[in-house]
Amino acid sequence: MTEYNFSVRWYQQPFHKAFATLSKKRLIEIAHRRWGKDEICLNVTRKHAFDRPGSYWHCLPEYAQGRKAIWTAVNAQTGKKRIDEAFPDEIRERVNNQEMFIEFKNGSTWQVIGSDRYDSTVGAGTAGIVYSEWALANPSAWGYHRPMVEENNGWAAFITTPRGNNHAKRMYDMAMESPHWFAEISTAEDTGALTTEALAESLLEYQSLYGIDFGLAHFEQEYLCSFAGAMVGAYFGAEMSKAEREGRITDVPIDEKYPVNTVWDLGKAVNNPIWCFQVINGELRIVDFYQPESEDLDDWCRELDARGYHGNDYVPHDILRTEWGQSKTRIERLRENKRKPKRIPMVSVADGQQAGRMAINAARFDAVKCETGIDGLKNYRREWDDGMKTFRENPVKDWSEHTGSAWRYLGLCWRDEVTTVKKPDKKPIEYTASPSGLLTSNVSIDEAIKDMIARKRRKGL
Repeated sequence: MTEYNFSVRWYQQPFHKAFATLSKKRLIEIAHRRWGKDEICLNVTRKHAFDRPGSYWHCLPEYAQGRKAIWTAVNAQTGKKRIDEAFPDEIRERVNNQEMFIEFKNGSTWQVIGSDRYDSTVGAGTAGIVYSEWALANPSAWGYHRPMVEENNGWAAFITTPRGNNHAKRMYDMAMESPHWFAEISTAEDTGALTTEALAESLLEYQSLYGIDFGLAHFEQEYLCSFAGAMVGAYFGAEMSKAEREGRITDVPIDEKYPVNTVWDLGKAVNNPIWCFQVINGELRIVDFYQPESEDLDDWCRELDARGYHGNDYVPHDILRTEWGQSKTRIERLRENKRKPKRIPMVSVADGQQAGRMAINAARFDAVKCETGIDGLKNYRREWDDGMKTFRENPVKDWSEHTGSAWRYLGLCWRDEVTTVKKPDKKPIEYTASPSGLLTSNVSIDEAIKDMIARKRRKGL
């Protein structure tokens, strides 16, 4: 079929129809690589922008990625820029290349944004958002944008290929059970968009790049839409999968008899995740995960106070530096807020990651309160070096890096909170004589003999 001067392939029609008619205002399409997800969404967004004047966003996991993947990207089949095909010159009023922003002649606007900067959209209203590569995006972005969309009776479309068993899988599962959502999985086997020979060649390429096992996992994610296993290149993928299998991602209530300690990465707002934990009888319990939305450290302290978390606050070693325009260091500001900062010694990233792995193997996580943090640990992954055809040791610089960094710090400090369980005081031996002359004691014969031997040894007998 052809609509809006855009050709829709047969396997794209269910998603396209639901999106174009807005029979459902929430949509999620899990589709294989080269399915055409962004093209469908760009062209349908154009329709909605002219049906209803408003603000529309196309959100990539990272703002910088949006310029390469959408703003300057060229359609290999036509040789034209993607945005020029979707939004031709004749419908544009003005373009701001720096901000990746287009205003249309009817007053609607469209802009590329990033989930790594979701808080920069503060105060903005939107009639519709496309989240591209949702499995790699910061899930907090939708939580932040959702009230704006609902206030404007708008729509949201999530398009992605899988990246392990993370928030994209949970959203798909939820959508499948909801009458208000359109949800679909389109594998390469379902669509027939790629020949058997092309798929076999892709599998061989992945296995030559990543090895037999990782290559197969990557292929199954990209083309068969598999959510199984960890994200390829994930630092903590095996450990998080083990925690799920062992049932350690569960309900973890706070024990009020013990303090709740915190671990900070100390970046800016969305880059400053805070893990909250207790250590009880040697067991590491991850009871909460807090990701600030304001830029004010004082706000963060007030929020932790409101949650009742008054244990130690473990912070990076460089906390003694002052911020731009501030005369006080962050450690001074924490103390002014009656927090209890403790600096974590500087170690190598590799040592911190190893400590993080050991901490995951020892921990139980609260599945609800720590949901975003758990997703961050699953997404925290190595960079891929295309030239060397291998993974670098450097982490990918996205939203999950800060979650992973804070967890590395937790791995280095949590054992400082292990306390020795105090043994009960030894009860004194008491003898009682009955009227018949029988002696009874409050200890067993063995205990009485051991006590007698101990007393003789102390006297040197």
